Amino acid sequence: MNEKSNYTRPVIYQMLPRLFGNSETTRKRNGTLEENGCGKFEDITIAALKSIKELGITHVWYTGIIEHAQLTDYSKHGIAMDFPDVVKGKAGSPYAIKDYFDVDPDLATSVPLRMQEFEALVNRTHQAGLKVIIDLVPNHLARQYISDNKPAGIEDFGTSDDKRKAFSPGNNFYYLPGSEFISPAKTTDGSNWKEEPARVTGNNCFKADPSLNDWYDTVKLNYGEDFSSGHKYFNPAPDTWKKMLDVVLFWSGKKIDAFRVDMAGMVPVEFWQWLFEEVKKKYPSIQFIAEIYEPERYHEFLFKGGFDYLYDKELFYNTIRGVITGTLPASEITAVWQKVEGFHHHLLYFLENHDEQRIASRFFVGDAFKALPGLVVMATMLHNPLLIYFGQELGEEGMDEEGFSEKDGRTSIYDYWSLPLIQKWAGPEKNFTGDGLPDEAKTLRAFYRKILRMANDEPALARGRFYDLIWSNLHNNAFDSDCLYACFRYCGEQILLVMANFSDEDKDFRLRVPRHFFDQAALNERLYFRGHDKLKMNKMLQFPAEIALNAGLGGRLKKHSASVFELEYYSMERGITGV
Repeated sequence: MNEKSNYTRPVIYQMLPRLFGNSETTRKRNGTLEENGCGKFEDITIAALKSIKELGITHVWYTGIIEHAQLTDYSKHGIAMDFPDVVKGKAGSPYAIKDYFDVDPDLATSVPLRMQEFEALVNRTHQAGLKVIIDLVPNHLARQYISDNKPAGIEDFGTSDDKRKAFSPGNNFYYLPGSEFISPAKTTDGSNWKEEPARVTGNNCFKADPSLNDWYDTVKLNYGEDFSSGHKYFNPAPDTWKKMLDVVLFWSGKKIDAFRVDMAGMVPVEFWQWLFEEVKKKYPSIQFIAEIYEPERYHEFLFKGGFDYLYDKELFYNTIRGVITGTLPASEITAVWQKVEGFHHHLLYFLENHDEQRIASRFFVGDAFKALPGLVVMATMLHNPLLIYFGQELGEEGMDEEGFSEKDGRTSIYDYWSLPLIQKWAGPEKNFTGDGLPDEAKTLRAFYRKILRMANDEPALARGRFYDLIWSNLHNNAFDSDCLYACFRYCGEQILLVMANFSDEDKDFRLRVPRHFFDQAALNERLYFRGHDKLKMNKMLQFPAEIALNAGLGGRLKKHSASVFELEYYSMERGITGV
């Protein structure tokens, strides 16, 4: 891997403003906004943002910004009421967009001034030295889409559709002629959403009566693909392409820095190629992060579609979760990076996000500290961007039963709720000192701060080379590659040895370093190494190069620990030569 001289690794902090700033402690199951409260834009203060930045964060992803279907009554502000049978939870899904050109009124202190309040948040975030990410949801809309804030000359999606046709390149939606939509959450009081003919549901469900497991609160957008025939109508650009371009240009004009693109893989790659070319004529620095789950399409979406970064759930997340929980050997980590060698720095690594179960939940590993080896490997192995989900750094368990969201190890995105650890971090004065946090949460956050800051502050991690040590130890009986992982990072004279123990037991090891590494790092074999752990989890290492080459350097790693050993090296004859 070549050294990267001018690179700042994106370290993203994802938060739901609806939950982040909420100081209400009622937490009633299926509670309304009035009962359970709701965080506001103004709750994300300069103090909060400075505390987030101090963690080592470079970007904040604000989830749930764009107006989506929900059940709080804002009709007095000219916002149409939604229907309970097509809304998930009281607060609704942030991914059932009701108006692409407006912000969620729940987040505003003054609903008429909601857009100005969002713009002020963007400015505060930038003032704190952080960049802003919001969601773009291109694949589907809420079943009731009514834009009351669209710019002049823009038509709502579906307004000019020919509903008699199941598919037409000029339509924004797909239809099921002769049918009527039936919600799996249909109410008995008659207050149900009317849709005739029924439209195809967001997850490509071509049935008028989707199930509860379908995205029944949304409808699929038509980008010119006829699923029945397999034909694609991309030239001239379909109407949906042009409407989505208007959306992206609108939010780009609000000075955001990047979009996290929801279910980007369900939208034709040809659209992304066209869109980015158009958007970057006016906003050349704006970036796009794709949610995509097919590794075989990674290359296509990066190099044909033009995305800056992609989720890597299917390779990295699934593997590191398996290693943390003991269902996969640590040696599988090597296989992950080898599959994406050459473009891994485009892949976003995470241990939590809004779709995944919390580390500390009983559905994952049940203890946030047991995942620290995975965090260290994630942050030190390569140059890829990182994602931290709000509360992850405090040990949030996600074991509440909020309402629409059951006790599933996830923090609900559908319900009005609040998180006690976030509230304790904020404190009663919302100064975000963390003084009120339990000691375990303070310790965990301090560790996250240390490793996340190292990711960009240490030259060897920020721009250095990477050398995996598993290949030379797979058949080494003194190194248990089922639960141990090791690699070098090096840049100039700085050499870091990263080691992780995913086991429930302390582990002795003898790690063989191949001669090939000494050649790559321009080191000779007449050196003596001494390394202290920058994370202070394990004892220092001392070894001659010839021992590392032959029997292997020896040591012990504590259970569920990881170390970043900074190696000083000495010539046997002439004293110190590098630190």
